Amino acid sequence: MRAPIGWLAEYAALGDDLDPVTLREQLINIGLEVERIDSAGADVSGPVVIGKVVSFEAEPQKNGKTIRWCAVDVGEYNQTSEITDGGPRGIVCGASNFAEGDLVAVALPGAVLPGDFAISARKTYGHVSDGMICSARELGLGDEHDGILVLSPVDDHGNPRELGTPVVDALGLREDVLDIAVTPDMSYCLSIRGIARESALANSVAFTDPAAEALPAPIAEGQSVELQTPKAPLYTMLSISGVDPSRPSPQFITRRLQLAGVRPISLIVDVTNYVMLEIGVPLHAFATDRVQGGIVVREATEGETLVTLDDKRRTLAAGDLLITDDSGPIGLAGVMGGASTEIDETTTEVLLEAAWFDPIQIGRTSRRLKLVSEASKRFERTVDPRATYAAAARAAELLTRYGGGTVTGTTIVGRAPESPRQTMDPQLPSRVLGAKIDDQWVIDTLTASGVEVTVGETGLQLRPPSWRPDLVDPFDYVEEVGAKWGVNDKIASVVPRAPGGHGLSPVQRARRAVNRAATAAGFVEVLSFPFTSAADLDKLGIAADDQRRDQVSLLNPLSELQDKLRTTVLPGLFAAVAKNTSRSQDDLALFEFGSVYFGAQRPDAPTPGVLDRPTDAELLALDAALPRQPWHFGAVLTGLWQPKGWDNPAKPAGWQQALALVDVVAASLGLRVTRRAAEYAPWHPGRCAAISVGDTLIGYAGELHPKVVQAFGLPERTAAVELDFDALIALVPGPGQVPLISPYPVVKEDVALVVDEAVPVADVEQALVQGAGELLESVRLFDIYRSEQLGEQKKSLAYSLRFRAADRTLTEAEASTARDAAVQAAAERYGAVQRA
Repeated sequence: MRAPIGWLAEYAALGDDLDPVTLREQLINIGLEVERIDSAGADVSGPVVIGKVVSFEAEPQKNGKTIRWCAVDVGEYNQTSEITDGGPRGIVCGASNFAEGDLVAVALPGAVLPGDFAISARKTYGHVSDGMICSARELGLGDEHDGILVLSPVDDHGNPRELGTPVVDALGLREDVLDIAVTPDMSYCLSIRGIARESALANSVAFTDPAAEALPAPIAEGQSVELQTPKAPLYTMLSISGVDPSRPSPQFITRRLQLAGVRPISLIVDVTNYVMLEIGVPLHAFATDRVQGGIVVREATEGETLVTLDDKRRTLAAGDLLITDDSGPIGLAGVMGGASTEIDETTTEVLLEAAWFDPIQIGRTSRRLKLVSEASKRFERTVDPRATYAAAARAAELLTRYGGGTVTGTTIVGRAPESPRQTMDPQLPSRVLGAKIDDQWVIDTLTASGVEVTVGETGLQLRPPSWRPDLVDPFDYVEEVGAKWGVNDKIASVVPRAPGGHGLSPVQRARRAVNRAATAAGFVEVLSFPFTSAADLDKLGIAADDQRRDQVSLLNPLSELQDKLRTTVLPGLFAAVAKNTSRSQDDLALFEFGSVYFGAQRPDAPTPGVLDRPTDAELLALDAALPRQPWHFGAVLTGLWQPKGWDNPAKPAGWQQALALVDVVAASLGLRVTRRAAEYAPWHPGRCAAISVGDTLIGYAGELHPKVVQAFGLPERTAAVELDFDALIALVPGPGQVPLISPYPVVKEDVALVVDEAVPVADVEQALVQGAGELLESVRLFDIYRSEQLGEQKKSLAYSLRFRAADRTLTEAEASTARDAAVQAAAERYGAVQRA
């Protein structure tokens, strides 16, 4: 919600000396997320004034363009021209949408327009142009550039415009605008009315309610309206005749709409948008001559269709709220109107709708149809039902004043929903907030917030105002009191005392150990959102029957492009790589811990009530509905692992570093992994290793498939790792199982074994480990040799073996026996022959 401070000051007596930064801090302290302050018009300076086109001559040019050589009267600024003799200024203009006698905005030499565009007298098309006649876009008034901006001869108050008047003042160019991210619990602040009220409370100044007019009793003096669903309990419709469609919207309306981020369109549309922003109640205007018969508000039947204002045919579901007439649906209630009753440039008769619709139903319809509008944003968060008539009356008053219309009929059907009553101990805020707050202050604050407060024997009898659907529970009122009291600056933060315990859990210790090890190895931890899509799995090349296709869908995703929970952490890491490489950060080693989610076929979760504790059966049902959520560890490497130096060549990052990271991670937990060649998406079939601890597969590492690299926009030869961290932790030795470091000396033995080329290195290594027995401390491959002497399809594998006993110094015979046993095991399994 963008709120111009001048608009707020129309209803809150803020004073001219209030600093926008101060107001921003005040609103933040009471719970509004004011993201920034925009100073509109601050980039316009110098002489930009109102002028009148006295005359012009059209001059065709050789390039096919026709320019106008204009004489423009700028009042007192005529006398300051160095080019003319005190008469109108001569200005070249390429637009043709103005006539002699029109008032225009003129930027004179010395002026600066948005974009740091400095104006000076310059020779062009054979004339010296002494300034520029401006368009709306050139003044920062919007994106429209159909021609220059033609001003009405009188201002919004009916006073004639004077030549030479600064445009900044005449058009209200300069204005500070608060850009506020309104949270769902403060939906009443999706309006100038709501923000102005909070601003007045924060400054203890008077507030004038633009929707103070009471909701009248039901009345049927206009258009026939029938409500056939309890989801639409209140409906107001005003009939307005004689609107002049040729009249422009007043300047103050178009300017405020632009500052609020809304594009002006026409008088009727602009008025409905203006009142929605001002009061917070969405309005809709029907062209009267296109409505057939009476209005009926009902629920849609399954499969019913409606063409909405965006010219798209929508297929509706049972329960969607419809506005209908004798011809059928003419509007999707609370979301968007229908194309069949759309107003246009010829509309003079208008039916103006203001209603209250069920917020839950509006939210469901909007999300299912993926049709989010400014109206649906407000209706699904609940609008003020008692302000519906006031909003319609305000719009009718504007159309009457500026469009020449007349209200010819009023219809009000139904009643506003009742606000819930509540009882609260006046000392409850003090007990909950941990601050001494006077009872009378609590009463005064709630009253100022619009709450009806009655002091009774059992406490305060509270009834919230119609615009505060969030005030239901006593603790909602405590939150309201705390926000106004000043949670941030008056209530001290108290750190709770840590309960007694046994320190970190095994999982916490394991995660911290891996985190330290990966960081020490040169990797940087990142965090990404756990959202993905089926398209990401397609880009990863994952088969249809892969368990990673068992994705959990989100009913209300943040983005329609990421509507599922992830089953792999790799897409998030790839997105981090893409963002970094787009900023020329090419040498990357990133890792992430995160949950992945499996179980799309789980039963639907129940929705327990909020008044009582969920039953044991409900808790069991909720647990059963939860997807399986193991933790995964992922990493990705791109670019150079070691940059080029004067004493060393550059070393690219690749699968070697990925496999080394796996060793580092496992070693930090006291584990040792084995590796086997594998084919598993998204890795390159010939450069992928399956990682195991013992007989348990825990993940994969290696170089990514080139198609995956291309699909995600990654650098060539990118490598990645993904491990099932839960499975890894389950294999960590318990207390007392990790052997102590022996104080006795190590015995080193090297062996070189000739095997067939097809025999995996890891298999030979595993045979050596099992054959050597418990005396073997470590084995490491340090050379692979191929030559004609060895023979075709043969290779020599050189391993370094380290032997050590925990309780004694090994003899040479013991070490030799263990070495020979290791070689014998490799010979029996894989035909290995020891080289001399």
